[in-house]
Amino acid sequence: MTSATAATPGLTDAERASLDTAIDELETGSRTWSALGVGQRATLLRAVRTAVAASAEEWAHTAAMSKGLNGSHPLRGEEWLAGPYSVLGALDAYIETLSRLAEGRNPLEGLQLGRAPGGRTTVHAFPLTGIDKVLLSGFTGEVWLTPGTTPRSARAGAGLAQRTPTESGGVGLVLGAGNVTSIPVLDVLYELLAHNRVALLKVNPTQDALVPIFEHALAALIEPGFLRIVRGSGETGAFLTAHKKLVHVHITGSAATFDTIVWGTGAAGKRRRRENRPQLKKPITAELGGVSPIIVVPGEWTDADLTFHAEHIATMRLQNCGHNCIAGQVVIMSSDWAQRDAFRVALRRAYAKAPERPIWYPGSGDRMQQASDDYPDALVLGDRLLVEIGDGDDASALQSTEYFAPVLGVVEVAGAGQTFLDAAIAYANDELQGTLGANLLIDPATQESLGTGFGRAIAELHYGSIAINAWTAFGFITPTLTWGAFPGNTIDEVGSGLSVVHNALLLDNVERSVVRGPFRPFPRSLPMANGGGRFTILPKPPWFVTARTGAVVSEGLTRFRATGGILGLAKTLFQALRA
Repeated sequence: MTSATAATPGLTDAERASLDTAIDELETGSRTWSALGVGQRATLLRAVRTAVAASAEEWAHTAAMSKGLNGSHPLRGEEWLAGPYSVLGALDAYIETLSRLAEGRNPLEGLQLGRAPGGRTTVHAFPLTGIDKVLLSGFTGEVWLTPGTTPRSARAGAGLAQRTPTESGGVGLVLGAGNVTSIPVLDVLYELLAHNRVALLKVNPTQDALVPIFEHALAALIEPGFLRIVRGSGETGAFLTAHKKLVHVHITGSAATFDTIVWGTGAAGKRRRRENRPQLKKPITAELGGVSPIIVVPGEWTDADLTFHAEHIATMRLQNCGHNCIAGQVVIMSSDWAQRDAFRVALRRAYAKAPERPIWYPGSGDRMQQASDDYPDALVLGDRLLVEIGDGDDASALQSTEYFAPVLGVVEVAGAGQTFLDAAIAYANDELQGTLGANLLIDPATQESLGTGFGRAIAELHYGSIAINAWTAFGFITPTLTWGAFPGNTIDEVGSGLSVVHNALLLDNVERSVVRGPFRPFPRSLPMANGGGRFTILPKPPWFVTARTGAVVSEGLTRFRATGGILGLAKTLFQALRA
């Protein structure tokens, strides 16, 4: 027997033998992968892209149905954007990076490098294509590298394992996420391209219905032995994490699952942790979520601004029913803001009127009950809770529990301008669990008044993804940005995880990604009406849970990403204007 253990409770001999066979096939595949040149890998990814494009409709419909969204549900468009759209974008970006390397060019050739506070080099990583500059005008993204990383060393390190393609990374295990359908595929691609590591993907049981679609879409990786996909329960996962032939584990999930893998359970697990003797004997990387802040910087907002950003926050919490690792959970407002009461009213209205949908992720019903028990006076708005922390209320549960369900909290700190911003960032850094994603809303005039203090404050916000007048999900869906916790975690204190994924420019020494978006949508983004803000052609973005045409626009954007077609794009943009 080639496995780590002779027996695993809950698995039959046949199941263990089947897994062993898959791993043996991957070992052969790893040697084949190492024999491929970078240009050949780009060609292979083009074949994958063709199959993903052909599978997009079935992928999105199957995912929507698995979450209880029928063909007419207004939120079904989420599964187009969070599934095939994200994977197609990643494949396009990886193909571009590999093609550059194959031609002897640097992945950063022609890209703008800049500086951020603290001696950081930044890479302008979005938009990089003409179509993104038009369709997503007003949105930009930078990757910030760790302090001390110079532009020269950034260029020298870009490409990661594709700079040494013949050096095999062996066979790794990917424990796929259960909430968003693109995540398992994106994680497999990163294993292959950042680490030269072929992958055994164990899907989460919530995504079993997607396995036949994954197998078709990724056939070009499966046939030569670069990927195997298996289903299974926790027993399967335990067998695989202990397998001697698997040299690495990557997980997207919860900190509790991570600790079970690394340390074990019960008294034995506690003892191992206390003695710093992990049961996992191989490296592990992880993306584990957290409690994400939404910092609302006080300013002079119009009624339309209040309404728009109330819906923006409702989207951050309610997209995918809150079953997202970066669903905004704690709104941080100023107790001294003259418009705080008006904004609270707008937020309650937006949070309540968003379309209802099933709470579908396993265990989320229990977490909703936990939130109700933690905060019995919370507002019950349909299928969701709004927790407004008042004077004397205990916010500790809201700050430390990732509810992973439609639970939104509001807290206040004092101050205005730079005083408030510094206090809110300190609150987010010190009081909230995790460092995955942080969101910040600020009007153009207030941001301009802060001058360089604004940039210094962002540098002090210790999160792996930061979105300014946007949601961090935009960073997730943008392949040339990076995704992962702020550096510094360990297996003992894992927080929001270890290392990054996505990162299609294959950058080394990554600290964070920063997304910037327009404070006002079209047509209020027009220069005469915008007060110095960013121009965008987007009205209400299609990912807003309140966008009337979000489903058809999300589908149209994915079809355009898949196959092109100006006529179809024009129809999609017309629908976007009706959002």
